[in-house]
Amino acid sequence: MRQVSIIGIGEIQVGEHWDLTLRQIAHQAIKSALDDAGVETADALYVGNMLSGKLNKQEHLGALLADFSGLRGIEAAKAEAADASGAAALRWGVMAVASGFHDTVIVLGVEKMTDAMPNEVQAGLALSEDREYEADHGVTQAALSAIMMRRYMHEYGATLEDFASFAVNAHRNGVGNPYAMFRRAIKPEVYLRAAPLADPVNLFDSAPVCDGAAALVLTSAENAARMGLDHPPVQIIGSTAATDAVAIHDREDPLFLNAAYVSAQEAYIQAGVTPEDVDLFELHDSYGIMAALSLEACGFAGKGEGAKLAAEDGIALNGRIPISTMGGLKARGHPVGATGVYQVLEVALQLRGEAGDNQISEAHIGMAQSIGGTGGTAITHILAV
Repeated sequence: MRQVSIIGIGEIQVGEHWDLTLRQIAHQAIKSALDDAGVETADALYVGNMLSGKLNKQEHLGALLADFSGLRGIEAAKAEAADASGAAALRWGVMAVASGFHDTVIVLGVEKMTDAMPNEVQAGLALSEDREYEADHGVTQAALSAIMMRRYMHEYGATLEDFASFAVNAHRNGVGNPYAMFRRAIKPEVYLRAAPLADPVNLFDSAPVCDGAAALVLTSAENAARMGLDHPPVQIIGSTAATDAVAIHDREDPLFLNAAYVSAQEAYIQAGVTPEDVDLFELHDSYGIMAALSLEACGFAGKGEGAKLAAEDGIALNGRIPISTMGGLKARGHPVGATGVYQVLEVALQLRGEAGDNQISEAHIGMAQSIGGTGGTAITHILAV
């Protein structure tokens, strides 16, 4: 198997792009990534997307976006794994290059959500749930997160003030990211006064509905070394995926993300590192409770201690394990199918030393984990320079 390098990155600002279509925002990200890599084409395009069929009435994205981006003729396909769709597309790209089937691959994450009515969006997001046992009974993603958060607070004595730290950290970091949807810091008291969505989950617990597109260009490490890039290639030293029951009630422990645990452990083994070696972690903070459970599943905090770690500022840019360093899903925004690519792109920015005001000092190893739904899928990538 060949070592895989990221040689190009490209993104658009996450937000409400009323004047652009899905194919247009996708093309912008692809072009930026190709320009960054200094190449004009690739052997394949893998697209991470969850909701184009539901919200945009458009499937067959691989061929459509390859054609619109001037890449007609190459292999192209869409990957879908709920919120982890972008990470799934990256995993396809890693396997294609590592196996030698392709030399250069574009990985794109794209989602266009704001053109649809709110009820359509919520119905689309519910597709990540178990339809018969969750979605058909009207349970939303916010409600499922509220169930887990309330149980977490009961089991471990965590408070709303503890969970406030996730939102405060994300918005603080979003200020320094020009591609973030929300670039305004908040105080803990603002979080505590926020309107409830599903008690105890409130508006500042939940990542926003938005549009976004991000792209990566992958090639083998051997090819990257010969290209004379003006930035260091970023090595993908770990790439793993795991699954769990989609419905929360079917899991052995509803407060433990087993897919995240399995995926992270396999990634650590593959990369030859431990959690102590990781300099930053872009986790899936779609809700504060998901951030806490992710920190615990991946070995950065003990069981029941993820929220405490946040409350003690251990997740800050200068903390023990910086998370959401460019705003995370909460402040950068969560264009669901694109999120997994944004996360890895942001790790790459940190490792290239290009994160600006949000730069982590001496960042050499970074990790990104994308989660589908409430934990049915978890995909982990570990990067290094």
